[in-house]
Amino acid sequence: MSENRVENLVNKALGFPKMEEFEAELIRLMNEAEGEGSGPIIIALVDSDNFLRVNTDFGREYGDKILIDTGRYLEGKLPSGVTIYRVSGDEFGIIFNNDMEKEDVFLFLEEVRKGYNVKLPNNEEMTISIGIAAAFEDATRVQELIRKAESALFRAKANGHNKIALAKEEKMVPKTSHYTNDQLKCLTKLSKREGVGEAILLREALDMLLKKYDI
Repeated sequence: MSENRVENLVNKALGFPKMEEFEAELIRLMNEAEGEGSGPIIIALVDSDNFLRVNTDFGREYGDKILIDTGRYLEGKLPSGVTIYRVSGDEFGIIFNNDMEKEDVFLFLEEVRKGYNVKLPNNEEMTISIGIAAAFEDATRVQELIRKAESALFRAKANGHNKIALAKEEKMVPKTSHYTNDQLKCLTKLSKREGVGEAILLREALDMLLKKYDI
């Protein structure tokens, strides 16, 4: 079964809006909230731990089932009015736009994490990791907000999986890097066009690379 076929089966079974809708809703909410003193806008990214080996050890069809079971579990635990999105292969995004502060969302999702009960055919329990970020507190731009949540998710996985991490202030570590002149020119052009620092764009690109290779 092709990868696109599996993607279509999962999307059809769950019916969740996807990444485009996730970003569009965040843009809408953040534009409306600026300067109005409205309630918090908090996002969570939920990812199945070690999912690549599910497809390898048990086949794509069973990986498909894991994704569907995970999506249904998460949807069933969320408060009324909270929307869940399928933002990538095995990653789900959640937008909390209500009276819950970031710490409240953390405690709520900790119970969701603990109660996760999806199992493999050999009866081994799957686990999930979660990254959380808050609009305006952690980032003022949608892409940076998502990247901060991704970074928190990576930290949860790096600390042993089956954990939740909050976005935090990032400290830059100097590294020697080599880029072509054409790459640097395009980066400068993109930075000016988007009104975003080159360092932020490079961090976004590196996070995408790490995600691609499930690091």
